Amino acid sequence: MIISKSPIIPKSHEFLLNGEKLTAPVYSFDTIVVGSGAAGLNCADLVATLSDRPNVAIVTEGVNMGTSRNTGSDKQTYYKLTLSGDTPDSVGDMAKSLFDGGSTDGDLALCEAAESTRAFMRLVMLGVPFPYNDYGEFAGYQTDHDTRTRATSCGPLTSKYMTEALEKSVRQKDIPIFDGYRVTKLLTRSGDAACGDTPRGDAPCGDIACGVVAVAPETAGVFNEYGLVVFAADNIVWATGGPSAIYAATVYPESQTCAHGVLLSAGVMAQNLTESQYGLASVKFRWNLSGTYQQVLPRYYSTAPDGSDEREFLSDYFPDIKKRLTAVFRKGYQWPFDPAKLCIQLENGIGYGSSLVDIAVYNERRRGRRVYMDFRRNMSDAETSCGSLDFALLEDEAYTYLKNSGGLSGLPIERLAAMNSPAIELYRSHGIDLYTEPLEIDMCAQHNNGGFSVGTDYESANIANLYIVGEAAGVFGIHRPGGSALNSTQVGSLRAAEHIAYKSKRACNSDSGSGLNIQSELTALPELTALPDDLGNLSKISDDGLDRDAILALRQTYAERMTACGAFMRDRDKIADAIDATKEELANFDSYTARDAYLCAELAINRDILVTQLAYLTAIAAYIDDGGKSRGSYLVTHGEPDLSAPTPIDREHFDKVGEIRLSGGEFVTAFRPVRPIPERENWFERVYNAYRENHGH
Repeated sequence: MIISKSPIIPKSHEFLLNGEKLTAPVYSFDTIVVGSGAAGLNCADLVATLSDRPNVAIVTEGVNMGTSRNTGSDKQTYYKLTLSGDTPDSVGDMAKSLFDGGSTDGDLALCEAAESTRAFMRLVMLGVPFPYNDYGEFAGYQTDHDTRTRATSCGPLTSKYMTEALEKSVRQKDIPIFDGYRVTKLLTRSGDAACGDTPRGDAPCGDIACGVVAVAPETAGVFNEYGLVVFAADNIVWATGGPSAIYAATVYPESQTCAHGVLLSAGVMAQNLTESQYGLASVKFRWNLSGTYQQVLPRYYSTAPDGSDEREFLSDYFPDIKKRLTAVFRKGYQWPFDPAKLCIQLENGIGYGSSLVDIAVYNERRRGRRVYMDFRRNMSDAETSCGSLDFALLEDEAYTYLKNSGGLSGLPIERLAAMNSPAIELYRSHGIDLYTEPLEIDMCAQHNNGGFSVGTDYESANIANLYIVGEAAGVFGIHRPGGSALNSTQVGSLRAAEHIAYKSKRACNSDSGSGLNIQSELTALPELTALPDDLGNLSKISDDGLDRDAILALRQTYAERMTACGAFMRDRDKIADAIDATKEELANFDSYTARDAYLCAELAINRDILVTQLAYLTAIAAYIDDGGKSRGSYLVTHGEPDLSAPTPIDREHFDKVGEIRLSGGEFVTAFRPVRPIPERENWFERVYNAYRENHGH
């Protein structure tokens, strides 16, 4: 479906697929944005706003399918420069907070900090309901891995509100949206991209992106039996989110499927694929269980698969109820698993960290048991005779927080209602009543801090005219402040849109016109892009091909293998076995056929998942082989982990970035030093004159 008030007429062109000729429609735009989450929508909207020739379109698998639209937490956090109170803050301080997370490039940290206020205020002006006081201060709070009160929130649905406001602005500009189009291939042309010829001087050298191939099964039979479509463009913006479908235990929405494999197959450089966040989430309805969900001190218990043999298992890991209550409370603001928060070295011995809760849940699940968080009752050994919580058991940290938040009620559900009632309503809207039923939970993949390598304009490090924004961009390293991912969606897309607009203005003002001039060169597209026979990595259609159940069963097998060894517990021997199995599956993948065009698209997703898993597993193996230890949100294990002593945390790779790209049919890896936070010019007259020169004012 094409959503646009204006008619869009494609050209048609002949291509080869599986050795046979087919005709496909070819649409031409100056800029194509792939993805329709908070990053993609913002970039398309800004390209249309800033460019002299706002010829931009969005290509998406589904407008309502992505992470931005479908995920959140108790109060989903947006991270930005402090905009309230009397505590000093600065761009430099915020950049340092991001940079100090480890394995993070300083120039990107500086961009994320410097642009945070402009990006945030744009959302405010679009109507996103961030709270402010009577004087206009946007109140904040301290989030994980932060030193200030930079965090803010609209409640559980912050990113959903963002996408709704941005989509409204996009539709008002009549930006075409190709809805139901799954991108399966990045098209590039060879050539030496100009280097240093940009306002910020960081353009890459190498091949040049010039289009994408997509499949739209609903159009199957119109031009060809696959529904294959080609989009030619001077600029490609990749905003497809994280590697959502590579894990079985995941909080990514079921509707979002992985698209990293498209860029990895094209040889696009990636970095820090080792670094993801994992934490506790509900599984019936996928949602992060951070913040208030933990701070109200729910009861944890497990059962046999049939619901029998109920037991409160946390007592196996904590010697007394006080330490157990404190660990669960801290899990609220220490939500991601962290190996440094298992057993903690204290002056008077070993402490019990909040991440022991994660290990306990994982071990119960591994034994085949079902695990629950229950808001209807307190922990049994923390109850008074009338079933209320014995507040005398709380340490000062938890008691003071609950008191100040109005949460000194008897039951967890009562405390949750008093402190954050939207957190209850959220589950009720998805058919789960926390007053009458527990939440089944698991340890789930939540966010990839790594991604594809970009410069300060969020242009690919090795493919020109390809911009990567949102979670797909490898902006973060080992740790990141909570909510910084949402800030990155807006900052990265703003930086990319400005750079695209700058190039557009420069092309309009030059005698030669735009660099590629797509409209006149469509007939040269096959030579231009050196297309292989297998244009879109699509399988053949056959009557005896795989049905949907078979394709999804394969996908589940891939995901379970990845969760078993490449999630928050990582054993090198198991990873080696998984790499071999994934390579074998990819080598034999062309033997699969599908029954129709819809299933060809589903098989393309399976291939994408396998390519992505192979890249991630290879990156993890290279890190461990280079001496890498536990860090971030994962344990590197050799058999069962020792929970009786503090876990050795990796320090040798803290100032390094792990890179990976496909070369000669194999993924190759390397480690490089992080780029430091730049020394920069801030003398006003010099900045003013440089700005006028670079931006034509």
